[in-house]
Amino acid sequence: MTTRLGLISDVHASPAPLQDALAIFKREKVDAIICAGDIAGYFDELEPTIDLLIEHDCKSIIGNHDQACLESLGGQRVSKYDRYLRSLPETLEYRVDGKCIYVVHAHPPSSQHGGIKLLDEDGELIPGQITRWREELDSMSCDVLIVGHTHQVFAQQLDGVLVVNPGSTCFNHSCMILTVPDMDVRTYALEGKAVLKSWNWGKFVHQR
Repeated sequence: MTTRLGLISDVHASPAPLQDALAIFKREKVDAIICAGDIAGYFDELEPTIDLLIEHDCKSIIGNHDQACLESLGGQRVSKYDRYLRSLPETLEYRVDGKCIYVVHAHPPSSQHGGIKLLDEDGELIPGQITRWREELDSMSCDVLIVGHTHQVFAQQLDGVLVVNPGSTCFNHSCMILTVPDMDVRTYALEGKAVLKSWNWGKFVHQR
């Protein structure tokens, strides 16, 4: 049996690129859609963005921007959109076709900050970061780790764990489809734009 999973992240209240990703998933006949957090933030069309996620039965987790959005409400439940964000778990774990898939916004076990950065500004792998995360993820028991947060696009095998970041739909112009159990990952460009492997919102300092 083969299962195809549509992967998105960091949609940041921008429904147009999300809608394009969902159209790709429909065309490619994915079996389920996973969103690795940060539904809110940066842009101001949160409600239609959430409507799209609900309509397409996306399995989502909470990100740091979603948490900040809820904190700004002062604990009040104002609408179905606030209730939706409050309902999001910090992580998801699936067993699909014999493979264990773990989803977290930034990095395990449940962090919404920091994140896994494997690429430099030009989208090239940073050897030191590969070594670091290979060591830090050594105890992970999953086969696939799906993350977001860093606005980077990669699918990198780190020993026994395939680490996948589909990138931000609005900033990296990307989404992915993961096929299990063969572990095939394909990246799709959104809105006719080139995929930007690494989108950085501040000064990015790294060591090779």
